[in-house]
Amino acid sequence: MSDFDKQLEKMGSAPGFIAALDQSGGSTPKALGLYGIEEDAWSNDEEMFELVHQMRTRIITSPAFSGERILAAILFENTMDREIEGKPTAEYLWDVKHVVPILKVDKGLADENDGVQVMKPMPHLDDLLVRAKENGIFGTKMRSVIKQASPTGIEAVVRQQFETARKIIAAGLVPIVEPEVDIHCPDKAEAEGLLKTAILEQLNTLDPSQRVMLKLTLPEQKNFYGDLIAHPNVLRVVALSGGYSREEANERLAEQNGMVASFSRALTEGLSKQQSDAEFNALLDQSIQSIYDASNT
Repeated sequence: MSDFDKQLEKMGSAPGFIAALDQSGGSTPKALGLYGIEEDAWSNDEEMFELVHQMRTRIITSPAFSGERILAAILFENTMDREIEGKPTAEYLWDVKHVVPILKVDKGLADENDGVQVMKPMPHLDDLLVRAKENGIFGTKMRSVIKQASPTGIEAVVRQQFETARKIIAAGLVPIVEPEVDIHCPDKAEAEGLLKTAILEQLNTLDPSQRVMLKLTLPEQKNFYGDLIAHPNVLRVVALSGGYSREEANERLAEQNGMVASFSRALTEGLSKQQSDAEFNALLDQSIQSIYDASNT
């Protein structure tokens, strides 16, 4: 069985959750700040990305971080291009930790229009997908944001996501479609209803062999995305924490049977550069276990 087939099997049926370690240019200073590194610690982007790679390396190499509880890790392009303990990051994740490597491919969000933010153009996507495949990446992630319960806006977001997903599938990778509903959306439940309908319409246009994953905001209604989880074209439905604290995100996730976490800030909450390795590893272990438990419902 090829590595890809092993990864496909793991992503489809193994217990666990996805670690989202893909903060990029705009969100990196905030992530470093929460980790206890202030902005005066670097003088240019290269130094900043080196610091964030050190942070991610500390997380990934921790004894707490392994494929026993973690299905996959989402990487930023800059992280894919670097090494951990002498191995390319994606290779280290799979060969050493048995964690499936996934790559964030979007270039950020366009300005809000019609109640949503679609993805900015990705002019070099084809080249990036070739590089990702060469680096042993299994799948990709791309994020849009829904701010209002706008039927036309939500349709535009989902249409763009699936157009891009088809290109990713054609390149031999499995896309994570991420149309995030902002947790502060004034009509969040209504937006989620519109989103589910739009996603189902797109899923039903896929060929039987075309598989996607979905990364969705934790919904207001219990088991709301059950029909997406059961859809034959959906490999996995994962939840983003979206700004909820880890405690609230875990509580909400535990009410969604079959949905597993793909948390970023909620995973690293409380970790800091100033902690000893023993303190850091113990806190990360507790965080991973709590998210694993919430995902295993």
